[in-house]
Amino acid sequence: MNSLEQNIKPYSKAIVKLLKGVIDRNSNEWEDLILYQNEIQEYISQIGLELILKKDDGFAFVKQFEDNEGKTLGLVTRRQIGFETSIVLVVLRQSLEEFDSNPTQLATEKFITDTEIKDELELFLQEGYNKLKFQKDLESYIKKAVELGYLKEIGKKDNETKYQIHRIIKEKITLDILQDFKIKLQEYVESV
Repeated sequence: MNSLEQNIKPYSKAIVKLLKGVIDRNSNEWEDLILYQNEIQEYISQIGLELILKKDDGFAFVKQFEDNEGKTLGLVTRRQIGFETSIVLVVLRQSLEEFDSNPTQLATEKFITDTEIKDELELFLQEGYNKLKFQKDLESYIKKAVELGYLKEIGKKDNETKYQIHRIIKEKITLDILQDFKIKLQEYVESV
């Protein structure tokens, strides 16, 4: 009979956590991830996964290898997100890009409030889009961004919630995706 102690590796907990989601530098598994990076990559590559480690940004996650047709083994589930949540993510990504492009910034993390998200969305949404319905449901779209790991709630004060934009958004929503989405949004608005 095999026991857990006989088969476990020093980096097993890090692999399990990676398979569940993102590992941040504050996580207990971060040091194991750094120390056993090569062993972890070798292990997960056998099941079609690649370790993406962003030491400077302080996070890591796994990405599926794709074949020539863009197919994967299907180990990591792809989440379908709605159009409105996509708009929120694009606005957050753009906000982080602008923050990073400002050389006078001393801070390394981008913080944003729900009011600021709403204001950014006002500028982003074109005429013809149903802004009233979108604003009414905005809280649920922000919650979805938190669930997906792109926003982290920092605190609340005077009915205002402050969030940190997680840097993984730059890996998941590239500049090409951002540009494509803006074009599709413009086409959608023009068709309404």
